Amino acid sequence: MAVNRPHQFVPRHAAIPALLAILALAAGPALVHAQAPNPSSANNPFYGSVTAHPVTNDVLQLSLDDAVRRGFENNLGLREAQAGEKAYQGEKDQALQQFLPTITLTGDTGQYQHNLAALGFSPSLVTKIFPGGKIPPGLSFITRDTLTEGKFTFSQTLFSGPVIAGWRAAGAAQRSAYFAKMTARGEVVQQVATAYLHAIAAASEVDNAKALEAQDQTQLDQTHAAHLAGTVANLDELRARVQLRSQQQVRLNAENTYEKDLILLKREIGIDPGQKIALTDPAPYADLATETPEEVLAIAYKSRQDYQNLQNQAIEYKAIHAAYRSQRLPTLTFNGYYGVSEVTGVGSHGNFIAQGTLKLPLFREASLRGDTDAAQAQFSSVQSQLGDLKTHIDQQVRSALLDVDSSRKLVEVAQSNVDLATRALSDETDRVNAGVDDNLPLVTAQATLASAQNNLVESLYQYNISKLALARASGILEQQYRVYLGR
Repeated sequence: MAVNRPHQFVPRHAAIPALLAILALAAGPALVHAQAPNPSSANNPFYGSVTAHPVTNDVLQLSLDDAVRRGFENNLGLREAQAGEKAYQGEKDQALQQFLPTITLTGDTGQYQHNLAALGFSPSLVTKIFPGGKIPPGLSFITRDTLTEGKFTFSQTLFSGPVIAGWRAAGAAQRSAYFAKMTARGEVVQQVATAYLHAIAAASEVDNAKALEAQDQTQLDQTHAAHLAGTVANLDELRARVQLRSQQQVRLNAENTYEKDLILLKREIGIDPGQKIALTDPAPYADLATETPEEVLAIAYKSRQDYQNLQNQAIEYKAIHAAYRSQRLPTLTFNGYYGVSEVTGVGSHGNFIAQGTLKLPLFREASLRGDTDAAQAQFSSVQSQLGDLKTHIDQQVRSALLDVDSSRKLVEVAQSNVDLATRALSDETDRVNAGVDDNLPLVTAQATLASAQNNLVESLYQYNISKLALARASGILEQQYRVYLGR
């Protein structure tokens, strides 16, 4: 389940380490995935994928497990979530660098020309340096030398409140990104399984339409033969012919819907839309063990990735708030270097600096209070969202349990209707063949059976979808979708 993340907050004070600005970006909004009227990766990345293989002439045999596996590998929405997790890992590494020493080795060499007069060594000054006040012969005020240097520098933050709190925030942001990725994996399972089940339902409707069409063709042949024999009226043959044409239209529409469902499924799992596939799993049907709302909620609060995601966001904002508060604390750093310089004609010598710096902020109370209050507002907002999400999970679990129970009962009713409609059609067929009735009641019975079969297919689909929704509400869809579907 996708959850809106709070509005991002960017630190304002220039003295705050760049780490805090990076961490504030971690609070950016996350994707919210909603079912679109016309599925497209433009408005929902989980409807798109990266095509992994070119089209072949072979028919690809595809099970539900294979489809889910391909979704994990190629689905666009999951790839975006994985990229987001890597980005946060990179920002955590940047935060780690704030703790580690920075060591640099540099070296250079070059020829330099100096104008002694420009440097302040005028002829009058030079005459005071040498004995007798005379400039030695051959002394030029333009000098040249070769300078070669090697330098080793070291710097490290020994103590900084914002750096410590920022590191904690970076860890929470990375964990939040991990749970966002796991939420995306659950989204992939739901989207792919839903598309697969929808295609199975469409295939069942095609099979039902073909079976009824074959039955109508047989009935038309028998009625035509009876009309030629003079035992039935021409009207009966016309009715049978109209029924056959109507059933052919139903079959063509069902085939068209099935092919479009296959294209959507292929788009979600990285198969080229032109690749021929065959679904190998039949429509699953199995009763689900009865669970109470309290049992499911106990699992959901431990397993829901979006809930854990928001919990880590709260930790992240709490750490950012602590980082702002800790700006009032002193910062202790150490810097130093050791270098060797060699000048032509003079020789080499070493030089070094070892320097500790203690910084204490003064006269910044208004700015510090403003930063702290803004961060506290963000933290309070996440806390409110966390409480709302807990209630929302309760609502989703209870609604999903009601849907599972209702859809299971609808399947039982639909199965009973199919059995009754089949018996009614068989009895009416016998009556027509015996010459007791004309074929008008027979056409009515065939339409009733077709409607009952379609209702059964739709009921099975809705039952399986409701079980997937319950697994998703429990936070265990990726691990348990096979169990919930009875596979």
